[in-house]
Amino acid sequence: MTSTPDFTLGIEEEYLLVDPDTGDLAPAPDAMMQACRDALGDSVTPEFLRCQIEVGTPVSADIAQGRVHLAHLRRTVARIAADYGLAPISASCHPFADWRDQFHTDKDRYHQLSRDMGAVSRRMLICGMHVHVGIESPALRIDLMNQMTYFLPHLLALSASSPFWQGSDTGLASYRTTVFGGMPRTGLPPQFSGWEEFERSVQALIGLGILEDSSKIWWDLRPSSKFPTLETRVCDASPRLDDTITLAALIQATTRMLWRLSRQNQRWRQYDPFLIAENRWRAARYGMTEGPIDFGAETIIPFGQAVEDWLALIAQDADALDSQPQVARTRDIVAEGGSAARQRAVLARAMAAGATRDEAFIELVRHLIAEFHHGLQPLPNRDKPGN
Repeated sequence: MTSTPDFTLGIEEEYLLVDPDTGDLAPAPDAMMQACRDALGDSVTPEFLRCQIEVGTPVSADIAQGRVHLAHLRRTVARIAADYGLAPISASCHPFADWRDQFHTDKDRYHQLSRDMGAVSRRMLICGMHVHVGIESPALRIDLMNQMTYFLPHLLALSASSPFWQGSDTGLASYRTTVFGGMPRTGLPPQFSGWEEFERSVQALIGLGILEDSSKIWWDLRPSSKFPTLETRVCDASPRLDDTITLAALIQATTRMLWRLSRQNQRWRQYDPFLIAENRWRAARYGMTEGPIDFGAETIIPFGQAVEDWLALIAQDADALDSQPQVARTRDIVAEGGSAARQRAVLARAMAAGATRDEAFIELVRHLIAEFHHGLQPLPNRDKPGN
């Protein structure tokens, strides 16, 4: 491990399509998907359900370039969806839709997934956000994955955007995690001694015909099956662009911090997955209102304190990556309480103003539509932004 990783970025987001008037989910018309592909090429794809659409940025040299790419993708999808009377939202669960009313996309891989997983796959009315960080060395990817696992609950708490499911408040900040947890090969990644052990484990399932390849491994953090990257998958979808960018910058800087420790013959202490899973549950349940367990200090600390400790750890890495402003915005997310809290506040205000529960939920979807456009300044023309 003599060379410095390039720490390039790729960001993937999944959106839901809704009717702006009723708030209901709506399937993407074939013509709309074709228009998106014409405008964005391979950066846009259909998702498992017909009411979903996925975007992925080109490889970005730094977080500023990643923001330009992602803003262009969001802006273009919103513009084309509007041409068909629809609007995208970026939240991990629709507030009131019923998964039984949805249909999966007519593609062989999705037919196979439905056959393999049964009802577990058919209720996957959820969206996420994934961040790829360029790490050329396979061995280093595994070493950093083992250490990065500690920070996954913190990322989940910051991103939590799915408090509602089928018109009910679940009491959780991220209900998406419980839905996705019904699938196999999800949750925290195992600890591996190295790349060879990871490869042997994957090949054992491929050899039995259980997996086609490692793309069917859906851990919160994994070596990408397609790219020389470490892919963080724990986050809920962020309604706001700026929050997505902050989370991506945090992931990138934390990855660099762990690499930097390795260059000094140091490493982040690895805790038993049993303990990390407890913090993961706390993040899914409470978001940021209850803090994580500090296993070294053997105490529960306020989430704001955990963030300040984290920002101090990665300060020089954010400087090196030129991402200090984006990383510092973590404090704004904490101060505002995150998307789950905002969504509950919107619903409460609407009902306090006299709206019925159904009317309040429609108002909540309109809030999520507005959140999607938050921070999206229009470009002077529709040309693709430069690199």
